[in-house]
Amino acid sequence: MSHYKSNLRDLEFNLFEAYGVDEYLGKAPFEEIDHDTAMDILREVERLATEDFAESFVEGDRVKLKLIDGNVELPPGMKKSLDAFNDGGWHLVGLPKSLGGFGAPETLRWASGELFAGANAAAYLFATGVLMARVIESVATPEQVERFAVPMVERNWGGTMVLTEADAGSDVGAGITKAFHVEGDKWHIEGVKRFITSGESDYNENIIHLVLARRPDAEPGTKGLSMFIVPKYLVNEDGSLGERNGVVATGLEDKMGIRGSTTCELTFGMDEPAVGYLVGDVHEGIRQMFLVIEDARMSIGVKAAATLSTGYLNALEYAQERVQSADLTESRNKTAPRVTIIHHPAVRRMLMTQKAHAEGMRAMVIYAAWVLDMAHLHPEEPYWAKLNDLLLPLVKGYSSEKAYELLAQSLQVLGGSGYSRDYPMEQYIRDAKIDTIYEGTTAIQGLDLFFRKIARDQGATLMRLGQDILETVKGGSEEMAVERELLGKALEDLQMHVGALVGYSMGAMQDPPLIYKTGLHTTSLLESLAEVVIGWLLIRHADIALEALPDASDADRAFYEGKIASARYFALTVLPKAHLRRTLAETEDGALMDLPVESF
Repeated sequence: MSHYKSNLRDLEFNLFEAYGVDEYLGKAPFEEIDHDTAMDILREVERLATEDFAESFVEGDRVKLKLIDGNVELPPGMKKSLDAFNDGGWHLVGLPKSLGGFGAPETLRWASGELFAGANAAAYLFATGVLMARVIESVATPEQVERFAVPMVERNWGGTMVLTEADAGSDVGAGITKAFHVEGDKWHIEGVKRFITSGESDYNENIIHLVLARRPDAEPGTKGLSMFIVPKYLVNEDGSLGERNGVVATGLEDKMGIRGSTTCELTFGMDEPAVGYLVGDVHEGIRQMFLVIEDARMSIGVKAAATLSTGYLNALEYAQERVQSADLTESRNKTAPRVTIIHHPAVRRMLMTQKAHAEGMRAMVIYAAWVLDMAHLHPEEPYWAKLNDLLLPLVKGYSSEKAYELLAQSLQVLGGSGYSRDYPMEQYIRDAKIDTIYEGTTAIQGLDLFFRKIARDQGATLMRLGQDILETVKGGSEEMAVERELLGKALEDLQMHVGALVGYSMGAMQDPPLIYKTGLHTTSLLESLAEVVIGWLLIRHADIALEALPDASDADRAFYEGKIASARYFALTVLPKAHLRRTLAETEDGALMDLPVESF
């Protein structure tokens, strides 16, 4: 049986009941996908994810990959999973019609992404490489699009984003990889990049690397970086493959998790010139690369939330089958019948904590995707793009941190069995840990949220989102009155938290060390904002469920009652945390930054 347990019913609820995707399906620019087509896609993706895609989950983890003479051979099962994905044309879901894609709305794209990511994270990382073609199409020259992006789609070429260098790490602007002009858009790249996902394999006939490098006369920092298309095999003018380019995998990371994914050190120009093509023939590398980074951050948030969801559902199944101990009310009766562990309070607490967060993170992901749909439908309204920018650190940062934390509770429900490799829990945890680290650590997401998405915007987007949340606080079903009041308090605490950090930042203009007080509380601000957004969405979902209950079938009744329970539990146990974070931010004395290094 497959390890993967999907939650298609909740995805359907989010898409069609909560966010009303039906209102614009079948209409431009999504005219080719109506409700029935969307449902057919979701059902077939779920089947493929649960069967073919999940089939190599264990093999990818336990068959050790080897780098031999710059080449990595994937195990047969991983290739079989990727074949099922590509042969079915599922790589086209996330691509525009101009590249031969489905032209699907972002909501459907990321709902499908959840199913694939939860089923097999390592294979999912290979499968998302084709999305580099979207970036090439949007910023490259027509000739580059035809030469590289089109065959990426039609011939299933791989794709990577190549930023990190060993000494620079997350400080991308400190990268020293060099680019030397040859002629036209043709350059030679020299340097070493590290931690490159899907950097090498024998699965695709070619791999297109999108590489950041610095020309000799470029200014320092990120503004001096340019982006180049560097193919593994050179591409002739007629589209045929030429000789091997001078980019070689010189290292393969031996990782804690997602071991089936090849994370490589790539060396450019070691023995042969590494030919690169300046993207768009303009030196706008960091702006162009952020199109990749933003998509990758969304992808990682989806991956994290999907892993928690299947972890929770595996734990739920076990709790309904595992018989142990008597009910707590019969604890003194030594002859009382044993019960399944889902009847024990501690197990129920752990399960509901996982359920509320798994459903909440899914709600946040699909809401962020819905915002992207609005940006497509209303390009004249800049708010939607700005709101998506605001939500991305939450989707990536909060989902990755919380999923890793709560997967430990998924394992805990199984007790000693969860620690064994007979169950997928320990692999889920190992596969999920990377999500808090790459595409910008959680601390970087917090800094990005405050300085770029709130302060630079003078809080305008956050205030408009706050008004939407306040409407829910002020009006809704009477049954959720307590929860709406808790949401209102959390929103107020969030606003005061932001105010404290703005105050420190303003004061730092005269007293620079005050900025440390801001930096000490940006991650906690991210947590509070994410939880306010999730709490808001879950309460909205609960109101929908309450309205649907009277006419619901028996199966749907249980589902809707679960939605209401998730919202109540989250409001009662999670939203009050915003008050503590606000208090800690307001009373910060900065002493931690004054502590001598030797005292740590």
